[in-house]
This record gives sequence, C-alpha cells and structure tokens, in this order.
Amino acid sequence: MWIELDPELKQFFSGESAFDQLMDCEGEKFRHIKTRRTVKFEIGGKSYFIKIHQACGWREVCKNWIALKSPVTSARMEWEAIDRLNTLNVSTLEVVGRGIRGKAPANQESFVITKALEGMISLEQLTQQWRGLPLDKRIFLKHELIRRVANIAKKIHCNGLNHRDFYLCHFLIKDREWEQWQPSDLLTVYLIDLHRMQYRKVVPKRWWVKDLAGLLFSALDCDLTRNDLLRFSRIYWDCSLRDLCGGKENVMRKIYRKARRLYVSIHGKEAPKPFGV
Repeated sequence: MWIELDPELKQFFSGESAFDQLMDCEGEKFRHIKTRRTVKFEIGGKSYFIKIHQACGWREVCKNWIALKSPVTSARMEWEAIDRLNTLNVSTLEVVGRGIRGKAPANQESFVITKALEGMISLEQLTQQWRGLPLDKRIFLKHELIRRVANIAKKIHCNGLNHRDFYLCHFLIKDREWEQWQPSDLLTVYLIDLHRMQYRKVVPKRWWVKDLAGLLFSALDCDLTRNDLLRFSRIYWDCSLRDLCGGKENVMRKIYRKARRLYVSIHGKEAPKPFGV
C-alpha cells in the first residue's frame, strides 16, 4: 500500500486507516460508473474532488484486452497525466493526494484527490451561451479560444500524449460576465478528465486524428467558419496557409468526415456545415 497526501489533508487523514477512510469518502456524487466514482467533499473549509477506483476484476481487464483497449485499472493513469501536463505548463487540476493498494491490475484499489476548480464553466457551456454577446465580442472570444485550444492540442500531441475524450466539455474556463470581457483580459483554459490519457514517445496518427475529430465534433454547433478551421489548423501544425493546403489537406478532410459521422451517430441528424466549407 502506498499513500501520499499534502499537509492540508494529512492532518485529517492519518494513520493506518487513512486509505480506507478515503476509499469510503462520502460527499456530492458526480459520477459512478461500475467500479469508479467521483465525489466532491469539503474539509477544513476547502473543496476537493476524489476519484475512487475499486478493484475491477480480471473479467473487465480481459474484456478490454480482447477489444484491444487499454483498461483503466487505477487512478495512477490520471495523476501521471496531470503530472505530465504540469511539466508541459498545460493548465489542469492540482493533485493533493494519491494512493494505491494491491499489485495485480485487476485487484488494485486507488484514489486521486484534486483541488476543486470553483466558478468554472466548460467551453461547451460557454459556446451555448455566447450567442447573446455582441457579434464583434463573440468573434474575438471565439478566435482567442481557438488559439488556446489549438496550442493545448499541439503541445500534448507533440509530447506523446493523447486524451481519448478530447471534447469541449473537458476544457474549463473561469466563468464571468462575458458581456464585460475584453480581448486584453487573461483567459486560462484548463484540460480535465484525464483518466484515459495515453503516453508514448510519439502519438500514433490514429490517436491524434481521433482526438481532433472528437474536438471538432463537439464544436460543430458553435457557428464555426472555414476560416476558424484554418486558424486552428495553422496553429496546430505551425505552418503557413500554403503549406497547410498543400500537405495537410487529406488528413484535414479525414478529421472533418470522422467528426461529422460521430455527430450523426450521437445526435441522429446531419451535422451543420461550418460556413464557407
């Protein structure tokens, strides 16, 4: 058994029972899927999220292996992903506790505790609300968010990471009175939900294509234009428009088709076309 807690939590959870106390942690439930649950709890006047992984069993592990999928057997995948994002200066969650018990993947119990990001809104929620903004402000905001998300995508993919659930709902930003937002205001975008993130020396093409298609799928209702897609692509591939159209056209079309197919399968209707496409 191994457990590591920041001093702010160690004062409340100590001794041999600390691991069991945290595995039985109660609070506001946010997610409960089979052997994984996410709980928000408060202690010492501060709010935290704990993701608890119970032993999943060999049946679940083998089912994923047979399907050629990487099973999520512990919270280690998430805290290692957070650590890697921190080294890349990608804004994400702050880990204040982690622990694991057991050796065999099927029998491991584990948890990861992060500070709660308060007062946030997902980019999915924001894009559903911004139609009430003045047109010029909405365009400035959209361009700034495209720039920031494209830089995050470029940074993680260039450093061997792929997210696997790369949707707008997993990007958070501090909520505010958006009518008062100015282009000079600081915007920090946080990438979350990292429990399925993968790490390799080089991300295989199929995985970065999957990430980008998922991102585009989640943005198809955001009044995108052809220029928005080109703006993202120029930042992501760090190239000129000429190089983009000459060397990346085929993969861009593949991503676009994949995103539209996903939209149809999820929403049961034809995906909206970005203006000018």
